[in-house]
Amino acid sequence: MIIIDGKQCDIGAQNFENLEEVFEKVVQEGHLEDRIVTDVMLNKEPFTEIYPHQAEDIEMSEVESLEITTMAADDMAVEITLELYKVVNIMAEGGKRVAELFRQADDAEALETYQDLIEVVRNFLRMIGVLRDEYSLGDSVVYEKSAEEFNNMFTEMSSVLENEDWILLADLLEYEFLPAVEKWKQVIKQIRDDIRSTKS
Repeated sequence: MIIIDGKQCDIGAQNFENLEEVFEKVVQEGHLEDRIVTDVMLNKEPFTEIYPHQAEDIEMSEVESLEITTMAADDMAVEITLELYKVVNIMAEGGKRVAELFRQADDAEALETYQDLIEVVRNFLRMIGVLRDEYSLGDSVVYEKSAEEFNNMFTEMSSVLENEDWILLADLLEYEFLPAVEKWKQVIKQIRDDIRSTKS
């Protein structure tokens, strides 16, 4: 028995040899169009592939029930923007922490935490870019200003880092990075509003 989003789906599962073939058929028939799979329950147990194409190794004779839960891609995008708010707060906390560590002359710990912070910022900007590309969002003045400010700031921070001027780096984080991070909340709100307007 195959259930997609609470509705029974008759794709003749008995005609397939393995689970991968079933997944392929579900996609071919358009059941997942503009949707993101959020959960798969196999025989009432959560299923996630541990290695690529693991579903190919699961014979249909072993499958009693398959339940797929999805979410509209637009709804998922809105959910992601809510997560991005949390990331902004993490970046702010990270910036404060690194500045604090540099002021306490705990340089090794500060540099390690700074590298983590940079990684979070990179991933954050990548996700913002994906949403902007996917939804070809409207007025981007706020985004462009914020991106340019971040870019200039990280260029400056890189040269300060090379000169090993830890106190100046702490100042930059505290007095420039933290206010710049806050501005991204406005960008996220705009992205969320744009996504919602494309849905309606």
